[in-house]
Amino acid sequence: MKKVLITGGAGFIGSHVVRLFLSNHPDYEIYNLDKLTYAGNLENLKDVEGNPNYKFIKGDITDAAFINTLFDENKFGVVIHLAAESHVDRSISNPLEFVTTNVIGTVNLLNAAKKIWDCNKDKPVRQDRIFYHVSTDEVYGSLGETGFFTEQTSYDPQSPYSASKASSDHFVRAYFNTYNLPVVISNCSNNYGANQFPEKLIPLFIHNIRNNKPLPVYGDGKYTRDWLWVVDHARAIDLIMHKGELGETYNIGGFNEWQNIELIKLMCSIMDKKLARKPGESEKLITYIKDRPGHDRRYAIDAAKLNKNLGWKPSVTFEEGLEKTIDWYLANEEWLKHLTSGEYQKYYEQQYAAR
Repeated sequence: MKKVLITGGAGFIGSHVVRLFLSNHPDYEIYNLDKLTYAGNLENLKDVEGNPNYKFIKGDITDAAFINTLFDENKFGVVIHLAAESHVDRSISNPLEFVTTNVIGTVNLLNAAKKIWDCNKDKPVRQDRIFYHVSTDEVYGSLGETGFFTEQTSYDPQSPYSASKASSDHFVRAYFNTYNLPVVISNCSNNYGANQFPEKLIPLFIHNIRNNKPLPVYGDGKYTRDWLWVVDHARAIDLIMHKGELGETYNIGGFNEWQNIELIKLMCSIMDKKLARKPGESEKLITYIKDRPGHDRRYAIDAAKLNKNLGWKPSVTFEEGLEKTIDWYLANEEWLKHLTSGEYQKYYEQQYAAR
C-alpha cells in the first residue's frame, strides 16, 4: 500500500490531499495524476515538487489504454480518486463533458484497479488495497428547512454535475458488490480554503470585494450550505483511507450551515476591516441576479458516523476558517493574477515538460 495514486491532485482539494499525505506519510510514494484542465494548477504544489516521494503524471482518466498501462507499470496499492468536473454552472452548459470525465473516467480507474488487484467475487475482499472515491453531498438532492443528509439518504441529484457524481458513486458500489473490489466512498459538503479556483463563491467574492466589483447573488440569496475547510477535508480523507471500513460510505461536513446571503455579508464585514473600509461599504456591492436552473435549496451534512466511528471533527469554526482563507487570498494576489491571466497553465511546460 505504499504506492498511492491521487487523481486530480493538482486541483483545489487534491493539492491539499497530496501535501497532507507527503507530510503525514513519508514512507509512501505519492503519484499525482492530473489532466491539467483549467482547474488543475501545479503552482498549488510548488512547495512539494522537490520531494523525492512525489511524482506528477499528466494524463486523462478517460483514456482507458493510458490508465491500464499506468496501473500495470506502477502497481498502485491505493487509489484516491478526486479527478472530476465539478462546477454546476459548467455542467448545465456542457453535461456530456461531465458524464465523460466523472462516469467513464471513474469506470476506467475501477477496471484498472480490479485487474491489477485480481479482484472477483470468488475471492475475499482484499484488505491490503483500497479504492477511495471522493464524492459530494449534491448527489442527495435538496433538503427542506429541517433535516440532514445521512449515509442512508436516497439519491436525488438535481443538476448534470450531481447526476454524474451519483452515477460514479453507484459504479463504485457496484464494483464492491460484483467484484469484491475494496472501496470506500465519502460525500463532502462545500469546501473552501486556499488555492480554490475563483469561479467558486468564496474566492470569487473575495476577489470582487477587493476590487469593488459586483457580488452576484442567485435568487433571494437564502440558499443554505454546510461549509467544510479544505484542510479538514484532507484530514478526513487521510483518516478514512487508513481506518474506514471497506464498502462503507462516510459523510464529511463542517457541522455548520450558512445561507449564502449571510455568508456574503460576513465576508463583506471581514473584508471591510482588513481593507480599512467603512463598515457596510462592501455590502453595497451585493447584486441579486436571476436564479440558475436546478438550484438546490439547502444542503446539510450529518457527519455523526465519521465523528463517532473514527473520531473526526473539524479543527476550526467556520468563522476561523473563513478568516484564514481571506488572509491567504489577500497575501497571494500573484497566485490569483496567474489564474486570471492564464499564466498558471504555462507552469507545466516550464517545470515538467522537458524532464
